[in-house]
Amino acid sequence: MFGWLLKRKTKKREIVVNVEQLETRVAVVENGRVEEFLVEHPMEERLVGCIFKGRVQNLEHDLQAAFVDIGLKKNAFLHYWDMVPDEDGLLDEDDGLTRAPSRRRRVSNEEIARRFPPGSDIVVQVTKGPIGTKGPRVTANLSLPGRYLVMMPSAKATRGVSRKIADAKERLRLKKILDRLPLPPGVGIIVRTVGSGANQRAFCRDLRNILDVWRQLQSNIKKLPAPACVYSEPDLVERVVRDWLTEDVDRVTIDDAAAFERIRDVAGRISRRARRVIELYKGHLPIFDHYGVESQMEAAFRRKVDLKSGGYLVIDETEALISIDVNTGRHRGTGSQEDAILEVNTEAVEEVARQMRLRNIGGLVVIDLIDMKSRKHQNQIFKAMKAALRRDRARTNVLPISELGLMEMTRQRQEESLLSQMYIDCPYCRGHGVIKSPLAISVDIQRQIVAVMRRFVGKPGEAELKVLVSPAVMDRLRNEDEAMLVEMQRRYSGKLTFKSEVGRHPESFAILDKNDKVLYAVSESHTV
Repeated sequence: MFGWLLKRKTKKREIVVNVEQLETRVAVVENGRVEEFLVEHPMEERLVGCIFKGRVQNLEHDLQAAFVDIGLKKNAFLHYWDMVPDEDGLLDEDDGLTRAPSRRRRVSNEEIARRFPPGSDIVVQVTKGPIGTKGPRVTANLSLPGRYLVMMPSAKATRGVSRKIADAKERLRLKKILDRLPLPPGVGIIVRTVGSGANQRAFCRDLRNILDVWRQLQSNIKKLPAPACVYSEPDLVERVVRDWLTEDVDRVTIDDAAAFERIRDVAGRISRRARRVIELYKGHLPIFDHYGVESQMEAAFRRKVDLKSGGYLVIDETEALISIDVNTGRHRGTGSQEDAILEVNTEAVEEVARQMRLRNIGGLVVIDLIDMKSRKHQNQIFKAMKAALRRDRARTNVLPISELGLMEMTRQRQEESLLSQMYIDCPYCRGHGVIKSPLAISVDIQRQIVAVMRRFVGKPGEAELKVLVSPAVMDRLRNEDEAMLVEMQRRYSGKLTFKSEVGRHPESFAILDKNDKVLYAVSESHTV
């Protein structure tokens, strides 16, 4: 089954695992280039894929959705069409570890209110974790993943094969194996892509493991009061073997002895040869530095991503969508202008597909390609993008290039992007990426000083003001604007004193009277 380990391959594919107390990181490296990346923090509970016994809090007929208490700070969001188990066996024959969103079957408000009144219990699985201010999204269509199989408890007797297995003979062989597997009544089963080439014994062993989990899940549902977690996904170390150790992986290297023994045990349940590809890293450098992963990941989070051709991408992540701008940069090409543009756009869409995997970004993605006049070239870029997306584990949907030269697509988003997980907004710009210049701040200060001084017209000796500013603004006031401030004092018969505070935000300033009472203040672009 793992004869591929003995074959000589031109592409070297390795999985590098870095285990720390507060963080576990996994990178898939192909010929020295990072192609996929995952990070998990053991102290934080992983939600996607977990199954909960929840309690319906309220039904919103206008939204066609229910809110379910699953024991978290925010109630889970559940569409009406996801509340009724998929009894018709509408199975998305894909490789996802959580069910694809159900087809929007029409379910009447009356039926939902009758079957799931507020306060009733319901078993749901998390398909999308909390993102921003939104709670998790859940479905009543459950799925339990194994190494080769995914069991669908609500899909009746449906038996399918992943669409990513394209070979007709192999699909037929797998369906014959499925027909012989002893399934419990009322459940469906699907063969995952990694099951291609596996023998019947491997499927039987995998099914036994899944059924053990299913029996424990049923027991937890019966004995635990809602809200409660009745099934948890394994941690990232175990998921590496279950989901990532495919036939084209040459080696899995891990830098933690305890995790090394555990991952070898898990791999040993697959085959002896799978166990042999697991190695313990004993080098002196940190494992990600040794394999060149650290420097590549630092570059992956930059707003500007350089392309080998000399072009570059500019990636902006917002709450609603991802905007990606493609630029020719220093690329000139050796042929015609159209050929040069085609070359940059081809490299760009391949890099976009990689960046989406690395950054775990999703939702609506809009790519502003370099304009192409040739419809043939546009179709080539569209096909290149679809080909690059085939290796993506997340579900994607890409549209042809529009008349405006834009490529629009969606990518399944289950969790916060890595940028959101690993970075916080800059305390200076608050996520804007820019702050006001010293000139702009000086104008604001002078405008407010005039407004305050007008209050003291006709009150000699009262217009004595102290202004607190940042060092950068103080340099501006002392040098370029000193004459204007002196003229301001003369005009309003006042007195101005400026004080620089090292820790003050560049956009922050305060105007105080002679008794140190705050008359006006701006704290980080917000008036207080």
